[in-house]
Amino acid sequence: MPRHGRHRARAGISAGAPSPTTVLALRSIPVIGWIFLIAGVVRPFRARWLRVAFWIDVALSVGVHAAQIPAARKVAAERGISGRRAAVMTMLLGATWWKTLGEGEQ
Repeated sequence: MPRHGRHRARAGISAGAPSPTTVLALRSIPVIGWIFLIAGVVRPFRARWLRVAFWIDVALSVGVHAAQIPAARKVAAERGISGRRAAVMTMLLGATWWKTLGEGEQ
């Protein structure tokens, strides 16, 4: 992948941190996933495709987010954020939390 700023711009890769609007939009995706999971637990889905989507969401929201915790803790530690907060926020928001941390964000 090109690293030079001019090449990054041509490739459609942002050279800086994402805008606050982009971060909010990205972080809303896992929140919607958690709402879907809660809905499926409270009132189990009857439609097969919704049950399949539910179990895919379980794997992503629980399994993949948990697998990201070691990387998130490392990034958070570099910014003075506690490991506990990093784990909680990563379980809630996944990589959309720790990969979009600003330099001064806590």
